[in-house]
Amino acid sequence: MRALILNFIVSGLCLLTASRLLLAAWQWKRVRQAGGLLPILKGGLRIDANQIAVVSGIPLLLAPWLGHHPLAVQITGYWFLLAWMLLVLLEVSTPQFIHEYDTRPNRLYVEYLKHPQEVFGMLWKGYKGVIFGALAALGLFAWIGHGLFVGAAPDPAMAWWQRPLFSLGAAAAVFLAIRGTLGHRPINPSTVAYCGDSMLNTLPLNSLYSVAYAIYSMKNERSASDVYGDMPEQDVHATVRRCADLPDGPPEIPTLHLQQPGAARARPFNLVMIVEESLGAQYVGNLGGAGLTPCLDELAKSAWNFTRAYATGTRSVRGLEAVVAGFPPTISDAALRLSGAQSNFFTMAQALRRHGYRSHFIYGGEAHFDNMKSFFLGNGFDELHDLPTFKNPAFVGTWGASDEDMFNTLHTLLDENGGEPTFALAFSVSNHSPWEYPAGRIATDGNPATVENTVRYADWSIGRFFEQARQSAYWDNTVFLIVADHDSRVFGANLVPLRHFHIPALILGAGVPARQDDRLISQIDLPTTLLSLIGLETRHPMIGRDLTRATPGRAMMQYGENYGYLKDDMLVVLEPHRPPTQYRYEAPERYTPVALDETLAREALAHVLWPSLVYQKRAYTLPQLQARP
Repeated sequence: MRALILNFIVSGLCLLTASRLLLAAWQWKRVRQAGGLLPILKGGLRIDANQIAVVSGIPLLLAPWLGHHPLAVQITGYWFLLAWMLLVLLEVSTPQFIHEYDTRPNRLYVEYLKHPQEVFGMLWKGYKGVIFGALAALGLFAWIGHGLFVGAAPDPAMAWWQRPLFSLGAAAAVFLAIRGTLGHRPINPSTVAYCGDSMLNTLPLNSLYSVAYAIYSMKNERSASDVYGDMPEQDVHATVRRCADLPDGPPEIPTLHLQQPGAARARPFNLVMIVEESLGAQYVGNLGGAGLTPCLDELAKSAWNFTRAYATGTRSVRGLEAVVAGFPPTISDAALRLSGAQSNFFTMAQALRRHGYRSHFIYGGEAHFDNMKSFFLGNGFDELHDLPTFKNPAFVGTWGASDEDMFNTLHTLLDENGGEPTFALAFSVSNHSPWEYPAGRIATDGNPATVENTVRYADWSIGRFFEQARQSAYWDNTVFLIVADHDSRVFGANLVPLRHFHIPALILGAGVPARQDDRLISQIDLPTTLLSLIGLETRHPMIGRDLTRATPGRAMMQYGENYGYLKDDMLVVLEPHRPPTQYRYEAPERYTPVALDETLAREALAHVLWPSLVYQKRAYTLPQLQARP
């Protein structure tokens, strides 16, 4: 049994080190720029020792007492084989995960397993070669693991006095390896972070550790104050209100305030929010991108076009909470998936319901994905239109019906609303791996199944819808927002890669004059601006700014464990359990370290603490919410 444990320790360290070296070689340009291989290997040894000690700790403690029993040896062998295969599975998964998300497997890896039909369908259609290669590797390592851990001989029995001494020594070694340090705080991912490249900071981890740490962190709602530092509650609210130019609100809803519209209207306009999946500025011609969006670029000429809009995160649920609820990003999960936000949590639908609006969510996939159905129905939406409700869709892919089907449903809904004030949130689905869309719509370039061609199709669908909308009766009394939820792939050798948070955002339709707006804005500024444009006097707790009024720019974004607060050209980055850092940012990728502005850093801290605070206090809502009669 002792030999079996030694086999696992040595083979586990070799496996994880070899994987880390291969990943570092693959990303060598970034590794070299960040200081070379040594920090990765040193940090990796500490993390791997922790992981291996967790797996082998109990067998090591019991070895003197049970190691000479064949059954105990057999059970231990299969335990190590299981752990070995988990290590292999996660490491084999890592290159593709880094390619997609620019980080090791983490919380997202676990969350996607909740949706096996969509995820495995995507993998099968888009990554057959990767799947077969992974299966071959798993088979090879299963054979190796069987040889290493199954069929080991029992140990010779130890003398009675040696057993407690061995166990005590083993306990001390296991404790030190798991704790990883003699300092105050046990080892965690921030311990081995060593540079400003977030992806490289995950290379010292191993992927089983990364996923296990993510699961551990999910056991309860994360508190931003535990991660970034604390601040008195009254100071948080005061700072956030001051930055948003808000009056004091009631104690139970500290940011509740009355927003006056930019122009009063006899009948408020309909409101349509079109959230485009993964449509980063890197693809949009009028934003300096690759020029794959001629229809969107043409619409921008007749719209209020925001050229410096920034997403709040890297997931659809993060973009949706910002656009439909005006809720800033947090270190915790997005509000759509938080248990305490499934009812009495503010959304635009709640606010508009009080003004007689009927609210609809339109989505080409299945609305249960990412808990959207529960969140929207629990917070003011009256109807959900998803794949099971679509009639004769033109095309259904892995993630659902195509964008044109979603727009067809939206057009029909607006055309037949019978004069009732309407709010519609329409969320596209086509621009997502494995890049599926109906044939014959666009002129493809090369392989049809690429993100570039899918962007072209998404843009074609937008153009087709607005051709219909301009000829329809609802055009003159509807305000439209087109905005991306996030970029398609967010990565880069920076703590917060801002160029991948840059997204298109434009407002057009009834009463909206054409203009190019170069102010820095956040997704959370859009819902407040729309309330003003549609002509409603409304009470709400949102802290986004009404952009119909001249206000200085700022944006906030959550990138994994890091939080970025951009104001003018100054970026403050908050990292877990580390002092804040500050940079002068010049688009698209120039970051110049500067001395920390303590006032700006405190402003950033207040904005990262505030969402967690109001969520925990149930203070992001409307007073005396009433059900629709």
